[in-house]
Amino acid sequence: QGTQQNPNTNTQLKASSLQNIMPSNTADAKTTSLLSPFKKASFGSKTTLSTDELQRIEKDLETLRDGLDGETMFLKNKKGYTYDDVILLPGSIDFGVDDVDLNTKLTRNIKLNIPLVSSPMDTVTEHKMAIAMALQGGIGVIHYNNSIEEQVREVERVKRFKNGFITDPKCLGPDALLSDVDSIKARFGFSGIPITADGKLHSKLLGIVTNRDTDFHTDRAVSVKEIMTPFSQLTVGYEEEHKTLEELNEKMVKSKRSKLPIVNKKGELVALMARKDLLKHRDFPNASKDANKQLLVGATIGTRPNDKKRVEALVKVGVDLVVIDSSQGDSMYQIEMIKWIKTNFPSLDVVGGNIVTRRQAAHLIAAGVDAIRVGMGVGSICTTQEVCAVGRPQATAVYNVSSYASKFGIPVWADGGVANTGHITKALACGASMVMMGSMLAGTEEAPGSYEFVDGVRVKKYRGMGSIDAMTKGSDIRYFAGKKKIRVAQGVSGTVMDKGSINHYLPYLVLGVRHGLQDLGQQSLKRLALAKETGALRYEERTHAAQKEGGVHDLHSYKKQLFG
Repeated sequence: QGTQQNPNTNTQLKASSLQNIMPSNTADAKTTSLLSPFKKASFGSKTTLSTDELQRIEKDLETLRDGLDGETMFLKNKKGYTYDDVILLPGSIDFGVDDVDLNTKLTRNIKLNIPLVSSPMDTVTEHKMAIAMALQGGIGVIHYNNSIEEQVREVERVKRFKNGFITDPKCLGPDALLSDVDSIKARFGFSGIPITADGKLHSKLLGIVTNRDTDFHTDRAVSVKEIMTPFSQLTVGYEEEHKTLEELNEKMVKSKRSKLPIVNKKGELVALMARKDLLKHRDFPNASKDANKQLLVGATIGTRPNDKKRVEALVKVGVDLVVIDSSQGDSMYQIEMIKWIKTNFPSLDVVGGNIVTRRQAAHLIAAGVDAIRVGMGVGSICTTQEVCAVGRPQATAVYNVSSYASKFGIPVWADGGVANTGHITKALACGASMVMMGSMLAGTEEAPGSYEFVDGVRVKKYRGMGSIDAMTKGSDIRYFAGKKKIRVAQGVSGTVMDKGSINHYLPYLVLGVRHGLQDLGQQSLKRLALAKETGALRYEERTHAAQKEGGVHDLHSYKKQLFG
């Protein structure tokens, strides 16, 4: 992440960065300089720049800086800025948009290929959204506006979706019914069920039941042994013969089968492979995966005593991180929960928040968090600032918190206030390692809920976790509402337009961010963070007129198409 400031850093950065755009020492290196086009330029009656003029430009470039550095813009200036209040000044481009590296840190210990995370809201992230986000290189965080069992089931679906080896496949015994297969399919989303002697892993494999075996049976009370494909007709991989995933992949491709059971010499089932996994790996090479080749997924928890049981249950099914969900994260309840998790599950990453100040960050970092979530009252459906009179404009909040957290290697998640790819780029330029999105993803196919038409527009329901609708279901814990007879809403319910599938929408967002970094002259998020810390990245305040000028204006009508 960012580095600490020291008196010599600006000078060092200028010296190193100018090597790419200036002659090495003197005018003798004119032919290799990016200033060489000026020599052929015509300025009035002159046909070239003199050596003195070129040297003057070289000297000017050492100190020529428009706009403000981040420290002056956000720390010394006592104003609070939203993303729309800020514009980033362009840099020099010497690389292509496809060369932009968006690798980032999700937490102190987890890295991702893109800096995008879906918000833990009950109208945004359940298993379908989490799967789609992870396949694209981001991650989803499952909401906790449900029972422990329901949340655990959502995490299980993500972890089981894509495995190199499915090391704990769901099995059935030969006397199980076809309706049992239906139940497993409904719960976990797959239907290739190995049939073993006792219905468990490490038992003798008798056969397998797939869609091909079940589709045309109307009697769901028939036993699986009557319809399964028997062992004698299966293509299997032997644990002792095939040592690598690549060998088994090749065997499955040659067999043209959808499932490849892995057995030992005794014929006992030890694992399972699925053809869909091969296709998904081919289509999504940058997917976020753990050491077992399972998709990464996070889950939210609260700060009540019962949430300790929730953590224990989530850990058992392999959750990769937990996010403590609170509208005001600097509380004794959250600090106590962080310490409890770190004592009982030291290898589990914990994300604290939400906060907006450096003092709040210091408290959570001291407690042991692995990342910090920043944002208070800035979401499109959040009314915390209006109701409670607390919060902070998001650009200022992200810059302030990240400027402190970076000293300890703690990544910052910018949560809220994001409505377009420009806002994502600004959040990253203010120091965020991850950008959390709610309303931007709520209208996609993978978001929970069904579509409806309102005034001829296809929409999905979207609600804040502080809305009365959500609090009635259980999210009032997030707002310290407890068992109060009267609930004070800190959010609203509404609808958002259909945005299609994440598989098309997220690549558009990623490409927009790549273009943003290219225009800034920063080839990676690591370089962007360094430019922020050293003052090479420049910011400027936008007036209301400038904001109007920077958007679509002075047209009778127009059609806005995000991507094509």
